Amino acid sequence: MTKSEQLANRFREVILNGTWIANTNFKNQLENTNWQLATIKVESLNTIAVLAQHIHYYIVGIKNVFINGKLEIRDKYSFNFPPIESQDQWEDFLNKFWNDTEELVQLIEKTPEEQWSKNFVDQKYGSYLRNIDGMIEHSYYHLGQIVLLKKLATYSF
Repeated sequence: MTKSEQLANRFREVILNGTWIANTNFKNQLENTNWQLATIKVESLNTIAVLAQHIHYYIVGIKNVFINGKLEIRDKYSFNFPPIESQDQWEDFLNKFWNDTEELVQLIEKTPEEQWSKNFVDQKYGSYLRNIDGMIEHSYYHLGQIVLLKKLATYSF
């Protein structure tokens, strides 16, 4: 299996279908979560919806780099989203999340092996490999938060 295939599989696992590392994934946690539970505020913590949108924000930004070589996202905007106010809005967001993830996974799978050691847009961001590995780790970090928030929010709901 190539490095590209391995990275694509790891990324797909954390978002769409894996259980090896955390015994769950984003899709498993979010698909049967209604918009009210996803948007419940537990003290000063981010909501489940905001954390999911945060990860989606980075997926779209990284996907854009693979498509056109431009990094057009900024960390300072990575938690700024309009509120989700209905089940339809929540489901629309989730569909975009799954579709954008699958598109990025396909781009990762097709990446030539020599690309992984090249700079990700600029030297200050490190290599393509570092960024995809970082995104996988970042996703697991927030997945853990979502699992805990679901448990806390369920008691409030």
